[in-house]
Parts: sequence; structure tokens; C-alpha cells
Amino acid sequence: MSPDQLFLICNFVVLPAWLLLAIVPHHRITQLLVHAIWMPLLLGPFYVWALFFGEPAAEGAGFGSLQGVMLLFQSPTAVLGGWIHYLVFDLFIGAWIVRDAKRQGINHWLTVPFLFMTLLAGPAGLMLYLMLRLVLKRSLTLIEAA
Repeated sequence: MSPDQLFLICNFVVLPAWLLLAIVPHHRITQLLVHAIWMPLLLGPFYVWALFFGEPAAEGAGFGSLQGVMLLFQSPTAVLGGWIHYLVFDLFIGAWIVRDAKRQGINHWLTVPFLFMTLLAGPAGLMLYLMLRLVLKRSLTLIEAA
């Protein structure tokens, strides 16, 4: 299977999860598919393959400098690995936003734009949700009650 095919598969795998988070965040299916461990377990093997068994990186590639990272991401499989990394972590943050909003008593429909932003630009979506949370709840802590 080519990196292009895996890219499309991974994208199509996460999009239904985002729709579930936005439309039926607390439904049993969403709980089973998104708030559980299935997405990281499903996409994890593709990530491992892309990073460790894909095309070798250029000489000098690594995480020690911006130039090294740029060389690392000249490989299509390394870029695929990075993309899968974003897909999994952004979805994890989106699921956390939904659970946190419920704990905080924030209306779910207020979070939907921030979920969309998290899908497109993870850290920006999280930052904007946290700003909403700060305005509505005056809460600076991320501690979750047990």
C-alpha cells in the first residue's frame, strides 16, 4: 500500500469520529469509538510503519535543529507519520474538549466551532476552547475531578 493510499485511509477513518464528537458527543457509539482507545490502536500501526519502516530519511535528518526536521520530512513516509500523529493527537484533544465541557457544564453546541478548529489546527482550537472556558467558568486549572 502506498503512502498516498494510507493517507486517504487514515483521513477517512478519523472524519466519522469528528462527526460523532460534534453531533452526538455522549452517545454510546461515540463513547465506544472516540472516547475509548480504538482510534490510537487503529492508526498506531500505520504510524509505526511510516516512522520506522518507511523510506529512510536524508542524511542529517533529525529533531536537533529546524534544518534536521526539514530534512526528516523530505520523506513521504515521514510526512505520513507526522500527519497520522496530528490526526490521533488532535482527535484526542477534541474528545477531551467534549468531556471537559460536560464536566464544566458548558453547552456542547458552544464547543462545536472549537472542535472544528481543533480538527484543522489542533493547538489553536484547544487555545480558543480554553479561552471560552476561562470566560464562562473563570477556571484556570486543567485538573480533572475524579
